[in-house]
Amino acid sequence: MENEKIIIEKHGKQVECDILFTFDSEDTGKVYVGYSDHSIASNGRKNIYVSSYDPIIGINSLEDITDERELAMVRQVLAQIDKESRM
Repeated sequence: MENEKIIIEKHGKQVECDILFTFDSEDTGKVYVGYSDHSIASNGRKNIYVSSYDPIIGINSLEDITDERELAMVRQVLAQIDKESRM
């Protein structure tokens, strides 16, 4: 995953982001990607975004996550990644 990039649209501009991780969910049948533009949030931490994508189309087919169950699952995955990174 190191050095992989993705281009996203942010505030009407194309922004290059680093791909941080990917994961599959058996529950949703989707693939997810975590990425960052290395901007800093108001809490002082790096902004990390997560989107789903169709692996057949490719990672440039990012979709927003709007379903509450999906959002809860993604939050759990992020919390686990955060926990493991502190060990």
